Amino acid sequence: MKKIKLGSLMVVVLVGLIVLSGCSTAGNTQEADSSEVTKTYTIGISQLAEHPALDDARKGFEDGLKELGIEANIVYQNAQGDIPNTVAISQKFVQDNVDLIYAIATPAAQSAKQTTEEIPILFSAVTDPVQSEIVSDWENVGGNVTGTSDKAPVEAQLKMFKELDPSIETIGIIYNTSEANSEIQIKEVEELAPKLGLEVVKIGVSSVNEMPQALDSLLSKVDALYGLSDNLVASSVELVSNKLIENQMISICAEESQVGGGLLITNGLSYYELGKQTAQMAKEILVDGKDVSTIPVGLAEKTITTVNGKTLEALGLDENNPIIKDAVRVGE
Repeated sequence: MKKIKLGSLMVVVLVGLIVLSGCSTAGNTQEADSSEVTKTYTIGISQLAEHPALDDARKGFEDGLKELGIEANIVYQNAQGDIPNTVAISQKFVQDNVDLIYAIATPAAQSAKQTTEEIPILFSAVTDPVQSEIVSDWENVGGNVTGTSDKAPVEAQLKMFKELDPSIETIGIIYNTSEANSEIQIKEVEELAPKLGLEVVKIGVSSVNEMPQALDSLLSKVDALYGLSDNLVASSVELVSNKLIENQMISICAEESQVGGGLLITNGLSYYELGKQTAQMAKEILVDGKDVSTIPVGLAEKTITTVNGKTLEALGLDENNPIIKDAVRVGE
């Protein structure tokens, strides 16, 4: 009887060990499985205003994240053109401890930088982040902020005036007086224009309501118009386009979305592609663990010559001009 009981006890012990071993293995499997689950990041997007260029920068960023396989909970906030709103938006992102802030346009980026030194910040649609005091240097950014610049190939764009119409001598610029980006662009245009046989006349506005009268005044003094990458102008691009067509006047602009809105032509960047470039930076920071301070500010990797077909027709320009002939057509 004792032998039988002892044998039974050994069987029970062995079964118990097997069960425990199975549980341990299952636990290890579950642990391994959980480590393979993709992390979901919370990304706060602060956008200065709603217009095609900035919208494209946001859409490109979001699509870029998806293409890179990054699971993200996007919290999108639009400041509706009100700079104090960008501060409140950034403060809320810091309070919510988001994983990354994506700031679209210079005021949004400046506000984000002022709000946190800990959370990684990426910007886009910023012309000169050094002069805007967002980063220390284009290559060695320092701190927790980097991103992509929408700096346009200004010289190449200005050359297009004479290529389209050699008689053009004076170009006009209308700009937002409170936008640092615009001041930076104007300075570059004023330095380059005389070398290309062009004189610059500029007029500043502080609101959309001032645009019609300012445009009428400006267009009476110039032969053509150069459209800056300016948020106020971008918001009024249809008005600007209609005034130019009314005056049978050529326009060259800094970026693609303004051509889509009715201005004539650009050799410029795509804000959508710029957003996708910025998404790659987000991957490097969030997934690869790269230090923000080691990532240089990026410039657009390619430019596209784009022409508005309806505006071209309205102005009666020669479609066989080499610049126009090879351009991508939009607005038709």
